Amino acid sequence: MLRSMTGYGKGERTIEGHYFKFEIKSVNHRYLDISIRMPRQFQYMEDKFKNMISDKITRGKIEVFVNYECYSEGQYEVHVNKSLAKIYKEAYESISELLNIENDLTVSNLTKATDVILLKSMDEDEEKLTEIACSVLDEALDRILKMKTEEGSKLSQDILLKNEEILKRLTDVEQIAPLVPVEYKERLMKRLDEFIKNETLDESRIITEVALYADKCSIDEEIVRLKSHIGQLNGMIKQKASSGKKMDFLVQEMNREINTIGSKANNLDITKCVVDMKSELEKIREQIQNIE
Repeated sequence: MLRSMTGYGKGERTIEGHYFKFEIKSVNHRYLDISIRMPRQFQYMEDKFKNMISDKITRGKIEVFVNYECYSEGQYEVHVNKSLAKIYKEAYESISELLNIENDLTVSNLTKATDVILLKSMDEDEEKLTEIACSVLDEALDRILKMKTEEGSKLSQDILLKNEEILKRLTDVEQIAPLVPVEYKERLMKRLDEFIKNETLDESRIITEVALYADKCSIDEEIVRLKSHIGQLNGMIKQKASSGKKMDFLVQEMNREINTIGSKANNLDITKCVVDMKSELEKIREQIQNIE
């Protein structure tokens, strides 16, 4: 099943007082490019997160945003810098005496002084936190993959329809192609009649000329290859694994065969079919740019 490269997924959960929220956004990109924005304290988890993402997403520019809050009791300790508090107290007293003003120092005022009260996070169980974070990331990945798959299903149906249109036009070309040498012979005979009114025409020479022309404008091989490419494209769309890069290459090959058909077959009806096929193929190419 095809998957779109664009999508969004969110996961959030509070487990044992630890709240994590993951948001994942994905847009088109030639390769897999993952960037993660998260609190500095969790940098040690980054490789784990990237491995989890790359296991499930193969292409696209992926942006991950991580929010964290801790509601667990005993998670933090308050430390009082006693020596610094005494220094501040003496400084207040000195200013009061120097300027002959009332010293209105209170404990509340003193605790507001820089670094007197320090909030220190207790040592965390990194393995436990990683397990919690990864479970939330899994939830976000499931949601973005669901969206990418739903979008990919729509793309699949659209591409299949356009590919079917190309096959219809190719079938028309296949029916017209045998008539091209016949039409050429008729035109050749008409031109020769205009120049040679009373002379006997060399039928064998005309047959040879028509045969050479038929060989030159033959598009049998191109039709066979293009049919094969159309079948391969349908097969890729129905595969379980997404294959945007392979499909892009295949579409280039299809475009080459269509161009060759147009250049070799000197026929107005075939030219019209070629224009229609190229139009549908260009639409397919645009859709494939959004496939993972």
